[in-house]
Amino acid sequence: MPGSRFDSPPMFGTPTHVSLDEAYDLCARLARSHYENFTVASFLLPRGKRMHFYAIYAFCRFVDDLGDEFEGDRLRSLEYWQAEMDACFSGAPEHPYMIALQNTIRTFDIPKEPFLRLIQANRMDQTITRYPTYGDLDYYCQHSANPVGHLVLHVCGYRDEERQRLSDYTCTALQLANFWQDVSRDYAKGRIYIPLEDMETFGYSEDELAQHKVTEGFRSLMKFQVERARELFHDGLPLVDTVDDSLKLDIALFSRGGMSVLDRIERHNYDVLSRRPVVGKGEKVFLLLSTLLKLKLFGKV
Repeated sequence: MPGSRFDSPPMFGTPTHVSLDEAYDLCARLARSHYENFTVASFLLPRGKRMHFYAIYAFCRFVDDLGDEFEGDRLRSLEYWQAEMDACFSGAPEHPYMIALQNTIRTFDIPKEPFLRLIQANRMDQTITRYPTYGDLDYYCQHSANPVGHLVLHVCGYRDEERQRLSDYTCTALQLANFWQDVSRDYAKGRIYIPLEDMETFGYSEDELAQHKVTEGFRSLMKFQVERARELFHDGLPLVDTVDDSLKLDIALFSRGGMSVLDRIERHNYDVLSRRPVVGKGEKVFLLLSTLLKLKLFGKV
């Protein structure tokens, strides 16, 4: 739909009246435009479920954009998004992404809670910029990251608490890896995700962070955070063995990709302030091929 008025879907206003197929097409376009950030919606997934993952991605991406990028009243925009979510369960949503999502929700009987948690995480972002303890940060991850794993499992037909528990380990680890990769970027936005109690333990202050000082205390602090995330990745890896082949590779890639970020931070001697640690395209291809080979030969990563 080149030139469509839905290139930047409206948040407020009159009903859009797109067809279901058009709604899914808009979700797919959004997911493909951010392909590198959404492995689950890749070509590796079963073709019959791909559109449903696009719809979930569109919801997640849009609510994050409202919480992080929207230049107007973000809390009001999140209220709008929750009203659209409510309409998915008891009415007729207006936004194209939600029109698609309503069909996905009905197809897989997905509960409302994971969506509400994601909206709440973005409300938290408007008022909370520091996390006194790791418990506080973990609570945030329970809203900002873990629900995504639950949604993926629902679409794949898994509703049990054990798989959700293993998924939570992986999703929290991915969120933490992203935080440790983006310490400078987040601070520029006014946010510190490193628990303040840990900064105090390792003798590193917010003033030093503001000056981008990489002290031995900072390196020790980041090593502690990297190992914390790496342990969570390992705790979540058994999930790979509990799902069918259509999902194994994606979960394995999520985990190995996140751990590669941690490895890159370690190679930089935990200096995430001088430059952002990233996994290059060549390494991503290697991860894909090596993970696929391990699964084919040994059935595990």
